Amino acid sequence: MAEKEKVEKPVKNKKAKKKICAFCEDKIDKIDYKDVARLRKYISERAKILPRRISGNCARHQRQLTVAIKRARHVALLPYTSE
Repeated sequence: MAEKEKVEKPVKNKKAKKKICAFCEDKIDKIDYKDVARLRKYISERAKILPRRISGNCARHQRQLTVAIKRARHVALLPYTSE
């Protein structure tokens, strides 16, 4: 009888790089709803607000970002839906 050879799979140590909050990095205290160029980076192509785990924001700035995007939508600076 043939012996069964044990084949070992290589172990992959993929550790995701921790995303750094862009607002903390730039030392921004308050997010302005009139800064449309910055807000557009945190909206998907379907005009949805990107979650924290994707955008890399800290909890404090993610809350401020959400409020700023909603205010910008209300004043018609940003779209509610995609075209």
